[in-house]
Amino acid sequence: MIDGPAFQEAIALLSEDTDAWAVVPPGILIGLLFGTIPGLSISIGMAIFLPLTLHMEFLPAILFLTAIFTGGGFGCAIPAILMNIPGTSASVATTFDGYPMARLGKHNHALGIALVSSVVGAGFSYLVLLLFIGPIANLVLKLGPSEMFLVSLWGMSLIAVLQEGFFSRGLLAGVFGLTLGLIGVSDLGVFRGTFGSAYLFDGIPAIPALIGMFAASELFNLIRDDYLIVDEQKRRMNLVEILSGMKRALSYPIVILRGGAIGTIIGAIPGVGSSVANLVSYASTKRQYNKDRTFGKGDERGVIASESANSSSEGGSMATLLALGIPGGGGTAIMLAAFSAHDVTGGPRFLSQNTDVVYAIILGNLVQVGLLALMGLAFIFLASSIVKVPLRFLIPTVLVMALLGSYAHTGNMTGPVTVTVFAIIGWVMRRYNYPVAATVIGILLATMVEGELLRSYQLTSGRLLSYIFDRPITLLLLALFITSLCFPFIQKNLMARKR
Repeated sequence: MIDGPAFQEAIALLSEDTDAWAVVPPGILIGLLFGTIPGLSISIGMAIFLPLTLHMEFLPAILFLTAIFTGGGFGCAIPAILMNIPGTSASVATTFDGYPMARLGKHNHALGIALVSSVVGAGFSYLVLLLFIGPIANLVLKLGPSEMFLVSLWGMSLIAVLQEGFFSRGLLAGVFGLTLGLIGVSDLGVFRGTFGSAYLFDGIPAIPALIGMFAASELFNLIRDDYLIVDEQKRRMNLVEILSGMKRALSYPIVILRGGAIGTIIGAIPGVGSSVANLVSYASTKRQYNKDRTFGKGDERGVIASESANSSSEGGSMATLLALGIPGGGGTAIMLAAFSAHDVTGGPRFLSQNTDVVYAIILGNLVQVGLLALMGLAFIFLASSIVKVPLRFLIPTVLVMALLGSYAHTGNMTGPVTVTVFAIIGWVMRRYNYPVAATVIGILLATMVEGELLRSYQLTSGRLLSYIFDRPITLLLLALFITSLCFPFIQKNLMARKR
C-alpha cells in the first residue's frame, strides 16, 4: 500500500521541480508524432531524444521519456484507424474495428473512443502501480520460462478468433507466420531459412513486415477509390462527433477496466507487453460480446478493448523497471539507459531507498495521462483531416513514408525490401480470404514461443511434465489457456441447445 510520508515527499518534490513539468508537453507531442508516422516507433523517438536527458536532472529526464511513451501509446492508434496501418505491434487489434469504422465515415467517433480508452487504460495502470508496486514486482519474480511460454502460447491461440467461420485458414495463416518468424539464427546457433543471406541472420524485421502486410496491401485495394470515405458528407472533421465518441467509450466501463487489467498484468511480464496485451484484450471482448458478429465490421468495443490494453501495458512495464530494474520492452529499455546515465539502478534497493522518487514518477505519469486527453483531442482533430485527401495523393505519400520509416527502423535496405515483399503476400492473402493478422501474430511471437520452450526444457533437463506440476502458477495459466480454447465451442453448443 501507499507509504504516507514518502507520498507527501513525492508531492513536494513535484511541486518544487518546475523543470519536470516543462518537459512533459513537448514529450507528449513527440510521442504523438512518432506514433502516427508509419515505421517510426515509440522506442525510436525515445532513443533519438535520449541524449537531451543527459543534461537534465533525473526526475525531469524520466518524465520527459515517459511523456514520449504516453503520447506514442495513443499516437499509433491514429494511422491504425484512419489508414489500417498499425503504428506499432501494440495497435494491431485496433485496426480490426477501427479501420472499418473509418471506412463507414465514423473516423471522428473512432478516434474519440480510442483517446478515452487510452487515457483511462493508462490511468488505471498507474493507479494500480501506485497502490501495488511491491506485490506486482514479487509476482513477476515468480514467473519462470514455463509461465512465459504459456503466455506467448496464449497469444498464439488468438488466431482462432481472428477469422469468423474459417478456423482452418486462420490456423494455417498463423503457422505460416510462425514459420516466417523462425527464420534466422536460433538460440542454439542453428541457421534456418536464411538461404545464405546475411540480411536474414537476424530474422525477418517484424515492424516492416507488419507495415507491408497491413498498410501497403490495403493501399493496393484502395487504388480504384477516390477517397478513404466515399460519402463526402462523412469526410468532414467534426469536434462534436469526436467528443461523442469520447463519451461513448465511457459507456463501456467493464470493457475498459478489463482491458486495463489485462494490459497491466501482461505489460509487467518482460518481453511480452503491449504486443500481446491488445490481442488478448480484443479476443476476450470479442468472445463475450460478438453474438451479432459485429466485431471486425466496425464494433466500437473492439477499439476500446485494444486501446485500453495497449496503453495500460505502459504502467505494467514501468512496474518491472522501477521495482526490478528489468525493462519490459523497447521503451523501458531506453529508460533503463537513462537510469544508467544518471547513475541510478532500478530494483528493490532503489524502490526501498527512493520511495518518494518512485511515487513522484508515478504521479507525474498520472498527470501526463490527463494532459494527453487535452493534447490528444487537438491532435486527432487535425489528424482526422487525412480522410479529405484524395487517394491519388495519399497512397504514394503513405507508401513513401512507410518505406522511409522501414529504412529508419532497420538502417539498411532490408526494411524497404521487407515492406515490398510482405505487401504482395498480404494482398494475396486478402484476395483469398486468409487473415493477415494471424500471420502477423505468428511473426511477432515466434521467437518468444521457441525461446521460452527451449529454456523450460533446458531448466528441467527434459522433465517438463514433472516441473509443470510443481508450479501452481504454471498450472493456473495452463487451465486458463485450455479454457480460452474450449470456451468458443462450449458457448456455441449452449446457444445451439437454447434454440
